[in-house]
Amino acid sequence: MDVKRVQAAGFAAAMGALAGAALGAHQGSRRAVKGALLGAAALATVDAAARARRRPNEIPAAWSRIAASAALAAPIGWVAGKAGANPLAVGVASGTVAGAMGVRPQKVALGPVVGLAVGAALRDRPPAQVAAATVVAFRTLSQLLFREPQVALVADRVPAERLPFVVPLEARTRYVGTGYVRALAEATGGSYQEATPDVGIVADLDALAGPEFEPAAVAPLVREFYEHTTRFTLDIVPRWRPWVRPGYLLYRTLVARPLGQANVPMNQREAQQGVHSRIDTITAPGSPAVSTRGWIRSNALTGEPIYVGIYTTYRHHDRGYVSVGFPLPQANFTATLAPQQRPGGGLRLTSRGSDGQTGHYLSYVDADTRDLTTLAVHGFTETLDVYVDNGELRADHAFTLFGLPFLTLEYRIARKP
Repeated sequence: MDVKRVQAAGFAAAMGALAGAALGAHQGSRRAVKGALLGAAALATVDAAARARRRPNEIPAAWSRIAASAALAAPIGWVAGKAGANPLAVGVASGTVAGAMGVRPQKVALGPVVGLAVGAALRDRPPAQVAAATVVAFRTLSQLLFREPQVALVADRVPAERLPFVVPLEARTRYVGTGYVRALAEATGGSYQEATPDVGIVADLDALAGPEFEPAAVAPLVREFYEHTTRFTLDIVPRWRPWVRPGYLLYRTLVARPLGQANVPMNQREAQQGVHSRIDTITAPGSPAVSTRGWIRSNALTGEPIYVGIYTTYRHHDRGYVSVGFPLPQANFTATLAPQQRPGGGLRLTSRGSDGQTGHYLSYVDADTRDLTTLAVHGFTETLDVYVDNGELRADHAFTLFGLPFLTLEYRIARKP
């Protein structure tokens, strides 16, 4: 029998046992033990059935994910009840957390509403049951209302060569930070250079030529920025939509800062501290050509990382693409963008498209085999416009989540003295 399947079944049984014990604990210890046994058997069976029906490159069935979510919620509801929370509060809290984990703004708003309704309907039931019922109700309703998937499994443990739109470079520690490229060079044996002079995020804009983009039509200043990025300084103005600020503040505090990655300024006051920009490079052994370009942006006053991105270009059929990989612990988040012509000699890079290349991808990198397990992250899109306005270089970087704009980064780009 497959060892991984046995391990997965064991983990599911343990979750089911905790859930069953929590659901039956209000009737005494004997009932809790019986519930643990039933819960372990039920969730192990659900997990086994889901894995047996699962096709290659497919995430587990929705009903199995809903069952697992309910199993996780029950013990948490039991703990909340022991701490004094009433069923209504547990329902609202469970719905709020489930909605927040759904990411989609519509789900974030729906979660507390479902929690309130379930909590009110089950106000005489134990908190563990309310928490589990809330999660089941919310996730079932979400499946009915939001038919398109938020994520899709693209590949499961495949060689990186099969996924040219993914940057297969991970962080080998829990912190990314501004020293990432140096650490990568040490791990791979390449020749590292910090703040490489007169280098760009792409080697040659002609590599992006395609049906929708003619490099010869790009304004010289725009081309120079891409091919010689280090000749320029950047000032950033973040435009956050009000609805996303609370969630981003939580993400920034709990994830971005401890991780040293994707830590965008929260407001204009922070942005006015300035952005320090440099490109670190790695040259492969025995080759004079740059093999890795890491564009590192940090707070000019504090040195705190803002972004650490690895920039690559590749061609697929008759089109060129830009892939930007953001290293994460044992993983990578990649944005693959297609170039488009912009009026006035500008260049637009967009993740919108149905060509099987553009989009956003979250990949787990196996430390031993270097194989990738990759998810496509639907609903998240970005568009970067670089253009010349009255002789000055500008850039607008807009992000949307399921069609709702939530952030625009406005860059003022100036040549260094």
